[in-house]
Amino acid sequence: MLIVPMRDLKNTVEIERKCAEENGPVFVTKNGYGRLVVMDIDYYQRTMQSMEEARIINRGIDDYEQGHVTDGKSSLKKLREKYDI
Repeated sequence: MLIVPMRDLKNTVEIERKCAEENGPVFVTKNGYGRLVVMDIDYYQRTMQSMEEARIINRGIDDYEQGHVTDGKSSLKKLREKYDI
């Protein structure tokens, strides 16, 4: 985990390099306290994709726990009947 003071944001080339090297977020502090997070766009997109996948999986788990599931064989049977296949 890389932590830099707010004043270092003036050197955008260096911050960009640190983000690329870190392959993760760079935490920015102001007066010794966390204030911002800077990250490479690829890292951000991967993180958002992982969060979306986790959200979808959790929704599926919730559906299963609440009994909102259908047996695979009966689902296929209903589809075959509906579409006459």
